Amino acid sequence: MSKKPPLKVIAGTPERPLVIGDIEIQCYVLEDETRVLSQGGFLTAIGRSRTPKAGTGGMSNVDELPFFLRAEQLKPFVSNELSTSTLPIFFRLTSGQRTIGYNALLLPQVCEVYLRARDAGALLASQQHIAERAEVLIRGLATVGIIALVDEATGYQEIRENQALQKILNKFLTNEARRWSKTFPDEFWHKLIKVKGYPNYIALKRPQFVGHWVNDIVYSRLAPGIVSKLKEINPRTTKGDRRHKHHQHLTIDHGIPELREHLIRVMVLMDAASNSREFDRLLNTSLPKYGETLNLPNQRSWHPVEIKRRKIGNSEKLY
Repeated sequence: MSKKPPLKVIAGTPERPLVIGDIEIQCYVLEDETRVLSQGGFLTAIGRSRTPKAGTGGMSNVDELPFFLRAEQLKPFVSNELSTSTLPIFFRLTSGQRTIGYNALLLPQVCEVYLRARDAGALLASQQHIAERAEVLIRGLATVGIIALVDEATGYQEIRENQALQKILNKFLTNEARRWSKTFPDEFWHKLIKVKGYPNYIALKRPQFVGHWVNDIVYSRLAPGIVSKLKEINPRTTKGDRRHKHHQHLTIDHGIPELREHLIRVMVLMDAASNSREFDRLLNTSLPKYGETLNLPNQRSWHPVEIKRRKIGNSEKLY
């Protein structure tokens, strides 16, 4: 028995199995983000009885290979790396029930063992059906793909996306406003008014447009979710203005440097554009807006900004 308390499930229910062809496997994501398959689901997937024989289940193989890899015919095909990654995982369902499973990454590796043994002519006739099932599974998933499949089946992809978005916002923004300091250079405002077709700021009939322009040109293009988060932490007062400038909520170590770099790029585009329409085209091509959601890496990379989802009009662009 494991001495550590079992981890809790944070995503996944028995009613939302992982489906591969006609195979259904109960799957969950634990609080340490480990993706697990229930023992019963794992066994059914590879063509074994859902309930292990007495003395052969997860409770009995904490310090040895699980029973479905112990056959003499399979031993030459079980690597040392695989043999150390087959420990059962004890966890608690949201109902509080304690149960057993295996790391989801183990499934394709077990399938490979049976397929290699079959190709070598080492399997018994009674084991051939497991190899056939393994072939079905291996076609439906890959070692790196199982993570994405489990996340989709459990609904964890939504949780993961929100967590990644929050990491980005935490990197860019702070709830506490910094002391005001000059951040937008004067030339930015001069270039902005000029490219919008006005001789000077005084000529603007509706000066509040400037705030909308800045949100559109600057904050909506820094990172996903920035504009909505800024509106949340720096809301309008009853008088209609804001207590702080938006840039006062940008972090010193990341948000402000990113802002200044962005402003330089924008001003280059302003100089290159002959009118407002051309500027908008250049801006949307070179610095398109971010959407409010992320298309996250579903393989081995978990960096929150490695893959970005940006919207251009009604279309989307992935980076």
